[in-house]
Amino acid sequence: MHIEFHGAAREVTGSCFLVRAAGRSVLVDCGLFQGGPADEARNARPFPFDPKKIDAVVLSHAHIDHSGRLPLLLKSGFRGPVHTHAATRDLCAIMLKDAAYLEEKGAEWDNRKRRRKGLAPVAPLYTRRDAALVVRRFRPLDYGAAEDILPGFRLRLLDAGHILGSAIVELEVSEDGRRRRLVFSGDLGHAGGPLLRDPATVPEADLVILESTYGDRLHRSWDATWAEMGDILERARSDKGNILIPAFAVGRTQELLYAFHRHFDDWGLNRWRVFLDSPMAIEATAVHARHAVLYKAPTRADGPGLFELPNLHLSRTARQSMAINRIQSGCIVIAGSGMCTGGRIKHHLKQNVWRPHCHVLIVGFQARGTPGRALVDGARFIRLWGEAIRVQAKVHTIGGLSAHADADGLAAWYGRFREAPRVVLVHGEPAAMDPLAERLQGTFGARPITPEAGARLDL
Repeated sequence: MHIEFHGAAREVTGSCFLVRAAGRSVLVDCGLFQGGPADEARNARPFPFDPKKIDAVVLSHAHIDHSGRLPLLLKSGFRGPVHTHAATRDLCAIMLKDAAYLEEKGAEWDNRKRRRKGLAPVAPLYTRRDAALVVRRFRPLDYGAAEDILPGFRLRLLDAGHILGSAIVELEVSEDGRRRRLVFSGDLGHAGGPLLRDPATVPEADLVILESTYGDRLHRSWDATWAEMGDILERARSDKGNILIPAFAVGRTQELLYAFHRHFDDWGLNRWRVFLDSPMAIEATAVHARHAVLYKAPTRADGPGLFELPNLHLSRTARQSMAINRIQSGCIVIAGSGMCTGGRIKHHLKQNVWRPHCHVLIVGFQARGTPGRALVDGARFIRLWGEAIRVQAKVHTIGGLSAHADADGLAAWYGRFREAPRVVLVHGEPAAMDPLAERLQGTFGARPITPEAGARLDL
Protein backbone atom coordinates (compact mmCIF):
# COMPACT_ATOMS: atom_id res chain seq x y z
CA MET A 1 0.00 0.00 0.00
CA HIS A 2 1.25 3.47 -0.84
CA ILE A 3 0.22 7.04 -1.64
CA GLU A 4 1.26 9.13 -4.66
CA PHE A 5 1.29 12.93 -4.82
CA HIS A 6 0.15 14.25 -8.21
CA GLY A 7 -0.75 17.83 -7.33
CA ALA A 8 -0.56 20.47 -4.59
CA ALA A 9 3.01 19.25 -3.99
CA ARG A 10 5.15 22.26 -2.98
CA GLU A 11 2.43 24.41 -4.54
CA VAL A 12 -1.10 25.37 -3.57
CA THR A 13 -3.34 24.22 -6.43
CA GLY A 14 -4.01 21.01 -8.36
CA SER A 15 -4.89 18.81 -5.36
CA CYS A 16 -4.60 15.16 -6.39
CA PHE A 17 -3.48 12.23 -4.22
CA LEU A 18 -3.67 8.57 -5.21
CA VAL A 19 -3.91 5.81 -2.58
CA ARG A 20 -3.28 2.25 -3.73
CA ALA A 21 -3.99 -0.77 -1.53
CA ALA A 22 -5.62 -4.20 -1.67
CA GLY A 23 -5.51 -4.09 -5.47
CA ARG A 24 -7.65 -0.94 -5.54
CA SER A 25 -6.96 2.70 -6.36
CA VAL A 26 -8.71 5.66 -4.69
CA LEU A 27 -8.09 9.26 -5.72
CA VAL A 28 -8.46 11.97 -3.09
CA ASP A 29 -9.35 15.19 -4.94
CA CYS A 30 -8.76 15.98 -8.61
CA GLY A 31 -8.29 19.72 -8.90
CA LEU A 32 -7.24 22.23 -11.51
CA PHE A 33 -3.82 23.86 -11.48
CA GLN A 34 -4.32 27.61 -11.21
CA GLY A 35 -2.05 30.63 -11.65
CA GLY A 36 -0.31 31.90 -14.76
CA PRO A 37 -0.61 30.45 -18.29
CA ALA A 38 2.18 27.93 -17.70
CA ASP A 39 0.42 26.60 -14.59
CA GLU A 40 -2.92 26.29 -16.33
CA ALA A 41 -1.36 24.58 -19.36
CA ARG A 42 -0.56 21.63 -17.11
CA ASN A 43 -4.26 20.80 -16.88
CA ALA A 44 -4.26 19.59 -20.49
CA ARG A 45 -1.47 17.06 -19.92
CA PRO A 46 -2.41 13.39 -19.60
CA PHE A 47 -2.95 12.16 -16.06
CA PRO A 48 0.13 10.43 -14.60
CA PHE A 49 -2.05 7.37 -13.93
CA ASP A 50 -4.71 5.50 -15.89
CA PRO A 51 -8.12 7.06 -15.12
CA LYS A 52 -9.82 3.82 -16.18
CA LYS A 53 -8.15 2.06 -13.26
CA ILE A 54 -9.31 4.50 -10.58
CA ASP A 55 -11.98 2.68 -8.57
CA ALA A 56 -13.34 5.69 -6.65
CA VAL A 57 -12.73 9.34 -5.86
CA VAL A 58 -13.08 11.06 -2.51
CA LEU A 59 -13.62 14.81 -2.84
CA SER A 60 -12.76 17.04 0.13
CA HIS A 61 -14.65 20.12 -1.06
CA ALA A 62 -15.96 22.03 -4.05
CA HIS A 63 -13.22 24.57 -4.75
CA ILE A 64 -11.95 24.20 -8.30
CA ASP A 65 -8.34 23.55 -7.26
CA HIS A 66 -9.72 20.39 -5.60
CA SER A 67 -12.57 19.41 -7.93
CA GLY A 68 -11.90 21.05 -11.29
CA ARG A 69 -10.40 18.13 -13.21
CA LEU A 70 -13.13 15.64 -12.31
CA PRO A 71 -14.95 16.15 -15.65
CA LEU A 72 -11.64 15.54 -17.43
CA LEU A 73 -11.11 12.40 -15.35
CA LEU A 74 -14.50 11.12 -16.52
CA LYS A 75 -13.74 12.14 -20.10
CA SER A 76 -10.49 10.15 -19.84
CA GLY A 77 -12.19 6.92 -18.80
CA PHE A 78 -13.04 7.06 -15.08
CA ARG A 79 -16.35 5.34 -14.30
CA GLY A 80 -16.42 5.03 -10.51
CA PRO A 81 -18.28 6.91 -7.75
CA VAL A 82 -17.25 10.25 -6.23
CA HIS A 83 -17.78 10.26 -2.47
CA THR A 84 -18.32 13.66 -0.84
CA HIS A 85 -20.66 15.71 1.32
CA ALA A 86 -24.11 16.57 -0.05
CA ALA A 87 -23.39 20.31 0.10
CA THR A 88 -20.23 19.76 -1.94
CA ARG A 89 -22.25 17.89 -4.55
CA ASP A 90 -24.72 20.79 -4.79
CA LEU A 91 -21.93 23.37 -5.08
CA CYS A 92 -20.01 21.34 -7.66
CA ALA A 93 -23.11 21.16 -9.84
CA ILE A 94 -22.74 24.95 -10.13
CA MET A 95 -18.97 25.34 -10.10
CA LEU A 96 -18.05 22.58 -12.54
CA LYS A 97 -20.68 23.80 -14.98
CA ASP A 98 -19.17 27.28 -14.78
CA ALA A 99 -15.62 25.93 -15.19
CA ALA A 100 -16.74 23.99 -18.27
CA TYR A 101 -18.42 27.09 -19.72
CA LEU A 102 -15.15 29.00 -19.34
CA GLU A 103 -13.29 26.15 -21.04
CA GLU A 104 -15.74 26.19 -23.94
CA LYS A 105 -15.57 29.97 -24.34
CA GLY A 106 -11.78 29.91 -24.09
CA ALA A 107 -11.53 27.31 -26.84
CA GLU A 108 -13.99 29.27 -28.99
CA TRP A 109 -11.88 32.42 -28.57
CA ASP A 110 -8.64 30.58 -29.36
CA ASN A 111 -10.14 28.94 -32.43
CA ARG A 112 -11.13 32.29 -33.94
CA LYS A 113 -7.49 33.32 -33.83
CA ARG A 114 -6.29 29.90 -35.00
CA ARG A 115 -8.57 29.99 -38.05
CA ARG A 116 -7.08 33.30 -39.11
CA LYS A 117 -3.63 31.72 -38.90
CA GLY A 118 -4.64 28.55 -40.73
CA LEU A 119 -4.14 26.40 -37.61
CA ALA A 120 -6.19 23.37 -36.59
CA PRO A 121 -8.86 24.03 -33.96
CA VAL A 122 -8.42 23.05 -30.31
CA ALA A 123 -11.01 21.39 -28.09
CA PRO A 124 -11.96 22.61 -24.61
CA LEU A 125 -10.52 20.69 -21.69
CA TYR A 126 -14.06 19.47 -21.06
CA THR A 127 -17.64 20.56 -21.73
CA ARG A 128 -20.71 21.33 -19.68
CA ARG A 129 -22.03 17.89 -20.60
CA ASP A 130 -18.90 16.29 -19.09
CA ALA A 131 -19.42 18.35 -15.94
CA ALA A 132 -23.06 17.29 -15.63
CA LEU A 133 -22.18 13.63 -16.16
CA VAL A 134 -19.54 13.56 -13.45
CA VAL A 135 -21.85 15.22 -10.90
CA ARG A 136 -24.27 12.32 -11.44
CA ARG A 137 -21.56 10.06 -10.01
CA PHE A 138 -21.42 11.94 -6.71
CA ARG A 139 -22.42 9.88 -3.66
CA PRO A 140 -23.24 12.01 -0.57
CA LEU A 141 -21.94 11.09 2.87
CA ASP A 142 -22.81 12.92 6.09
CA TYR A 143 -20.19 14.20 8.49
CA GLY A 144 -19.23 11.54 11.02
CA ALA A 145 -20.75 8.59 9.14
CA ALA A 146 -18.32 5.79 8.25
CA GLU A 147 -18.77 3.82 5.04
CA ASP A 148 -16.93 0.95 3.35
CA ILE A 149 -16.50 2.37 -0.14
CA LEU A 150 -14.37 -0.52 -1.49
CA PRO A 151 -12.84 -3.71 -0.12
CA GLY A 152 -10.00 -2.46 2.07
CA PHE A 153 -11.17 1.18 2.13
CA ARG A 154 -13.31 2.70 4.88
CA LEU A 155 -14.20 6.41 4.63
CA ARG A 156 -15.31 8.99 7.17
CA LEU A 157 -15.79 12.72 6.54
CA LEU A 158 -15.48 15.34 9.28
CA ASP A 159 -16.24 19.06 9.16
CA ALA A 160 -13.19 21.06 7.98
CA GLY A 161 -14.86 24.45 8.50
CA HIS A 162 -13.35 25.86 5.30
CA ILE A 163 -16.37 26.28 3.01
CA LEU A 164 -19.84 24.78 3.03
CA GLY A 165 -19.53 20.98 2.87
CA SER A 166 -15.72 20.97 3.20
CA ALA A 167 -14.37 17.82 4.78
CA ILE A 168 -11.41 16.34 6.57
CA VAL A 169 -11.03 12.94 4.91
CA GLU A 170 -10.28 9.97 7.17
CA LEU A 171 -9.43 6.94 5.06
CA GLU A 172 -8.78 3.61 6.77
CA VAL A 173 -6.86 1.33 4.42
CA SER A 174 -6.37 -2.43 4.94
CA GLU A 175 -4.16 -4.90 3.11
CA ASP A 176 -2.82 -8.34 4.11
CA GLY A 177 -3.82 -7.87 7.73
CA ARG A 178 -2.21 -4.42 8.01
CA ARG A 179 -4.34 -1.36 8.66
CA ARG A 180 -3.39 2.28 8.19
CA ARG A 181 -5.44 5.36 9.02
CA LEU A 182 -4.77 8.29 6.67
CA VAL A 183 -6.15 11.72 7.54
CA PHE A 184 -6.27 14.36 4.80
CA SER A 185 -6.89 17.79 6.29
CA GLY A 186 -8.25 19.11 3.00
CA ASP A 187 -8.35 22.87 3.45
CA LEU A 188 -8.79 23.65 7.14
CA GLY A 189 -10.98 26.59 8.04
CA HIS A 190 -10.12 29.74 9.97
CA ALA A 191 -11.51 29.07 13.44
CA GLY A 192 -13.93 31.57 14.93
CA GLY A 193 -15.41 32.63 11.60
CA PRO A 194 -18.91 34.06 11.29
CA LEU A 195 -20.67 31.19 9.52
CA LEU A 196 -19.10 27.76 9.74
CA ARG A 197 -18.11 25.55 12.64
CA ASP A 198 -14.44 25.22 13.58
CA PRO A 199 -12.46 22.30 12.07
CA ALA A 200 -13.17 18.99 13.76
CA THR A 201 -10.56 17.31 15.95
CA VAL A 202 -9.27 13.93 14.82
CA PRO A 203 -7.71 11.89 17.64
CA GLU A 204 -5.61 9.32 15.80
CA ALA A 205 -3.80 8.77 12.51
CA ASP A 206 -0.90 6.83 11.09
CA LEU A 207 -0.29 9.50 8.46
CA VAL A 208 -1.56 13.08 8.25
CA ILE A 209 -1.61 14.90 4.91
CA LEU A 210 -1.77 18.52 6.07
CA GLU A 211 -2.35 21.71 4.09
CA SER A 212 0.15 24.56 4.58
CA THR A 213 -1.28 27.46 2.56
CA TYR A 214 -0.68 29.96 5.37
CA GLY A 215 2.02 28.05 7.22
CA ASP A 216 4.24 31.13 7.43
CA ARG A 217 1.82 33.78 8.74
CA LEU A 218 -0.83 34.68 11.29
CA HIS A 219 -4.22 36.21 10.59
CA ARG A 220 -5.56 39.24 12.37
CA SER A 221 -8.20 38.48 14.96
CA TRP A 222 -11.80 38.49 13.80
CA ASP A 223 -12.58 41.56 15.93
CA ALA A 224 -9.63 43.44 14.42
CA THR A 225 -10.74 42.34 10.94
CA TRP A 226 -14.26 43.68 11.40
CA ALA A 227 -12.82 46.96 12.72
CA GLU A 228 -10.52 47.15 9.69
CA MET A 229 -13.43 46.55 7.32
CA GLY A 230 -15.46 49.31 8.94
CA ASP A 231 -12.52 51.72 8.74
CA ILE A 232 -11.95 50.99 5.03
CA LEU A 233 -15.62 51.51 4.24
CA GLU A 234 -15.55 54.87 6.01
CA ARG A 235 -12.39 55.97 4.18
CA ALA A 236 -13.81 54.88 0.85
CA ARG A 237 -17.00 56.83 1.47
CA SER A 238 -14.91 59.92 2.20
CA ASP A 239 -13.01 59.38 -1.07
CA LYS A 240 -16.34 59.24 -2.93
CA GLY A 241 -15.27 56.25 -4.99
CA ASN A 242 -16.31 52.66 -5.57
CA ILE A 243 -15.18 49.55 -3.73
CA LEU A 244 -14.29 46.44 -5.73
CA ILE A 245 -14.12 43.10 -3.95
CA PRO A 246 -12.81 40.15 -6.01
CA ALA A 247 -14.41 37.24 -4.18
CA PHE A 248 -14.69 33.52 -4.69
CA ALA A 249 -18.30 32.69 -5.53
CA VAL A 250 -18.40 29.98 -2.89
CA GLY A 251 -17.59 30.75 0.72
CA ARG A 252 -16.05 34.19 0.65
CA THR A 253 -19.04 35.85 -1.00
CA GLN A 254 -21.45 34.40 1.56
CA GLU A 255 -19.20 35.39 4.49
CA LEU A 256 -19.06 38.93 3.16
CA LEU A 257 -22.82 39.15 2.72
CA TYR A 258 -23.40 37.80 6.22
CA ALA A 259 -20.85 40.27 7.65
CA PHE A 260 -22.63 43.10 5.82
CA HIS A 261 -25.94 41.79 7.21
CA ARG A 262 -24.63 41.76 10.80
CA HIS A 263 -22.78 45.09 10.61
CA PHE A 264 -25.19 46.93 8.36
CA ASP A 265 -25.73 49.81 10.80
CA ASP A 266 -22.21 49.80 12.30
CA TRP A 267 -20.59 50.22 8.90
CA GLY A 268 -23.09 52.68 7.48
CA LEU A 269 -23.93 50.35 4.63
CA ASN A 270 -27.21 52.14 4.02
CA ARG A 271 -25.11 54.82 2.28
CA TRP A 272 -23.91 52.34 -0.38
CA ARG A 273 -25.41 50.36 -3.21
CA VAL A 274 -24.16 46.76 -2.95
CA PHE A 275 -23.95 44.66 -6.12
CA LEU A 276 -23.44 40.91 -6.19
CA ASP A 277 -22.27 40.69 -9.78
CA SER A 278 -21.90 36.96 -10.32
CA PRO A 279 -24.56 34.51 -11.51
CA MET A 280 -22.56 31.66 -9.97
CA ALA A 281 -22.31 33.41 -6.60
CA ILE A 282 -26.05 34.07 -6.68
CA GLU A 283 -26.71 30.36 -7.25
CA ALA A 284 -24.16 29.38 -4.60
CA THR A 285 -25.81 31.69 -2.07
CA ALA A 286 -29.10 29.85 -2.63
CA VAL A 287 -27.29 26.55 -1.92
CA HIS A 288 -25.91 28.04 1.29
CA ALA A 289 -29.41 28.98 2.37
CA ARG A 290 -30.58 25.37 1.81
CA HIS A 291 -27.77 23.95 3.97
CA ALA A 292 -28.05 26.33 6.92
CA VAL A 293 -28.01 23.33 9.29
CA LEU A 294 -24.22 23.24 8.75
CA TYR A 295 -23.69 26.68 10.31
CA LYS A 296 -22.63 27.23 13.89
CA ALA A 297 -25.49 27.52 16.36
CA PRO A 298 -25.36 31.32 16.97
CA THR A 299 -25.54 31.95 13.23
CA ARG A 300 -28.50 29.60 12.79
CA ALA A 301 -30.23 31.50 15.60
CA ASP A 302 -30.21 34.63 13.42
CA GLY A 303 -32.93 32.95 11.40
CA PRO A 304 -33.59 33.25 7.65
CA GLY A 305 -32.28 36.05 5.52
CA LEU A 306 -28.64 35.71 6.59
CA PHE A 307 -27.43 36.97 3.20
CA GLU A 308 -30.08 39.63 2.57
CA LEU A 309 -29.58 43.41 2.54
CA PRO A 310 -32.18 46.09 1.75
CA ASN A 311 -29.81 47.66 -0.80
CA LEU A 312 -28.42 44.48 -2.35
CA HIS A 313 -28.71 44.21 -6.15
CA LEU A 314 -28.26 40.84 -7.84
CA SER A 315 -26.67 41.22 -11.28
CA ARG A 316 -27.45 38.13 -13.29
CA THR A 317 -27.12 39.37 -16.86
CA ALA A 318 -24.21 40.91 -18.74
CA ARG A 319 -26.32 44.02 -19.36
CA GLN A 320 -26.89 44.47 -15.62
CA SER A 321 -23.17 44.05 -15.02
CA MET A 322 -22.21 46.62 -17.64
CA ALA A 323 -24.66 49.12 -16.16
CA ILE A 324 -22.64 49.13 -12.93
CA ASN A 325 -19.70 50.65 -14.80
CA ARG A 326 -21.67 53.85 -15.30
CA ILE A 327 -21.67 54.43 -11.53
CA GLN A 328 -18.72 56.62 -10.56
CA SER A 329 -19.06 56.41 -6.78
CA GLY A 330 -21.02 54.93 -3.92
CA CYS A 331 -21.19 51.29 -4.97
CA ILE A 332 -19.65 48.12 -3.56
CA VAL A 333 -19.15 45.45 -6.21
CA ILE A 334 -18.60 41.82 -5.20
CA ALA A 335 -17.64 39.83 -8.29
CA GLY A 336 -15.54 36.88 -9.42
CA SER A 337 -13.12 35.55 -10.06
CA GLY A 338 -11.49 35.62 -6.66
CA MET A 339 -7.97 35.87 -8.10
CA CYS A 340 -9.01 38.30 -10.87
CA THR A 341 -8.07 35.76 -13.56
CA GLY A 342 -11.44 35.97 -15.31
CA GLY A 343 -15.08 36.82 -14.81
CA ARG A 344 -16.72 40.18 -14.35
CA ILE A 345 -14.23 41.58 -11.83
CA LYS A 346 -11.74 42.11 -14.65
CA HIS A 347 -14.18 44.48 -16.39
CA HIS A 348 -14.72 46.41 -13.16
CA LEU A 349 -10.96 46.66 -12.58
CA LYS A 350 -10.50 48.01 -16.10
CA GLN A 351 -13.09 50.71 -15.41
CA ASN A 352 -11.94 51.60 -11.89
CA VAL A 353 -8.45 50.51 -10.87
CA TRP A 354 -6.81 53.55 -12.50
CA ARG A 355 -8.98 55.91 -10.44
CA PRO A 356 -7.27 57.23 -7.26
CA HIS A 357 -10.56 57.32 -5.35
CA CYS A 358 -11.29 53.61 -5.99
CA HIS A 359 -10.63 51.03 -3.28
CA VAL A 360 -9.92 47.33 -3.95
CA LEU A 361 -10.39 44.84 -1.12
CA ILE A 362 -8.44 41.59 -1.47
CA VAL A 363 -10.15 39.07 0.78
CA GLY A 364 -8.69 35.71 -0.27
CA PHE A 365 -5.57 33.82 -1.30
CA GLN A 366 -3.93 34.99 -4.54
CA ALA A 367 -1.81 32.43 -6.41
CA ARG A 368 1.44 33.32 -8.11
CA GLY A 369 1.01 34.71 -11.61
CA THR A 370 -2.52 36.04 -11.12
CA PRO A 371 -3.63 39.69 -11.45
CA GLY A 372 -4.85 39.51 -7.86
CA ARG A 373 -1.37 38.58 -6.67
CA ALA A 374 0.08 41.47 -8.68
CA LEU A 375 -2.27 43.86 -6.86
CA VAL A 376 -1.29 42.42 -3.48
CA ASP A 377 2.40 42.75 -4.37
CA GLY A 378 1.97 46.44 -5.19
CA ALA A 379 2.22 46.32 -8.98
CA ARG A 380 2.04 49.75 -10.60
CA PHE A 381 0.39 48.23 -13.69
CA ILE A 382 -1.72 45.13 -14.31
CA ARG A 383 -2.42 43.59 -17.70
CA LEU A 384 -6.04 43.04 -18.70
CA TRP A 385 -6.75 41.63 -22.18
CA GLY A 386 -3.24 42.59 -23.26
CA GLU A 387 -3.55 46.21 -22.10
CA ALA A 388 -1.42 47.63 -19.29
CA ILE A 389 -3.71 49.43 -16.83
CA ARG A 390 -2.15 51.77 -14.30
CA VAL A 391 -3.01 50.95 -10.68
CA GLN A 392 -3.93 54.10 -8.76
CA ALA A 393 -6.66 52.58 -6.61
CA LYS A 394 -6.00 51.95 -2.94
CA VAL A 395 -5.48 48.20 -2.49
CA HIS A 396 -6.27 46.63 0.90
CA THR A 397 -5.41 43.04 1.79
CA ILE A 398 -7.84 41.82 4.45
CA GLY A 399 -5.93 38.73 5.61
CA GLY A 400 -8.21 38.16 8.58
CA LEU A 401 -11.03 37.11 6.24
CA SER A 402 -9.09 34.12 5.00
CA ALA A 403 -11.00 30.84 4.91
CA HIS A 404 -7.74 28.97 5.65
CA ALA A 405 -6.25 28.27 9.07
CA ASP A 406 -3.09 30.27 9.75
CA ALA A 407 0.19 28.90 11.13
CA ASP A 408 -1.15 28.81 14.70
CA GLY A 409 -4.35 27.12 13.57
CA LEU A 410 -2.52 24.46 11.55
CA ALA A 411 -0.13 23.67 14.38
CA ALA A 412 -2.94 23.56 16.93
CA TRP A 413 -5.01 21.18 14.78
CA TYR A 414 -2.05 18.83 14.29
CA GLY A 415 -1.21 19.06 17.99
CA ARG A 416 -4.59 17.55 18.96
CA PHE A 417 -3.62 14.09 17.69
CA ARG A 418 -2.86 11.81 20.65
CA GLU A 419 0.61 11.03 19.36
CA ALA A 420 2.50 13.05 16.79
CA PRO A 421 1.84 10.97 13.65
CA ARG A 422 3.87 11.05 10.46
CA VAL A 423 2.95 14.18 8.55
CA VAL A 424 3.17 15.20 4.92
CA LEU A 425 2.79 18.88 4.06
CA VAL A 426 0.92 19.81 0.86
CA HIS A 427 -1.09 22.76 -0.48
CA GLY A 428 1.56 25.38 0.11
CA GLU A 429 4.24 27.35 -1.64
CA PRO A 430 7.71 26.54 -0.25
CA ALA A 431 7.88 29.92 1.51
CA ALA A 432 4.87 28.91 3.62
CA MET A 433 5.43 25.15 3.80
CA ASP A 434 9.02 25.13 5.01
CA PRO A 435 8.47 27.35 8.08
CA LEU A 436 5.51 25.16 9.09
CA ALA A 437 7.69 22.05 8.74
CA GLU A 438 10.27 23.62 11.06
CA ARG A 439 7.56 24.55 13.56
CA LEU A 440 6.04 21.06 13.65
CA GLN A 441 9.47 19.55 14.13
CA GLY A 442 10.46 21.98 16.89
CA THR A 443 7.13 21.82 18.75
CA PHE A 444 6.06 18.20 18.33
CA GLY A 445 9.20 16.36 17.27
CA ALA A 446 7.62 15.55 13.91
CA ARG A 447 9.77 15.18 10.81
CA PRO A 448 7.48 16.52 8.09
CA ILE A 449 7.79 15.29 4.52
CA THR A 450 7.35 17.87 1.75
CA PRO A 451 7.07 15.76 -1.42
CA GLU A 452 7.64 16.89 -4.97
CA ALA A 453 5.02 16.14 -7.63
CA GLY A 454 5.06 12.46 -8.55
CA ALA A 455 6.56 11.32 -5.25
CA ARG A 456 5.44 8.03 -3.76
CA LEU A 457 5.30 7.21 -0.04
CA ASP A 458 5.11 3.65 1.27
CA LEU A 459 2.44 3.07 3.91
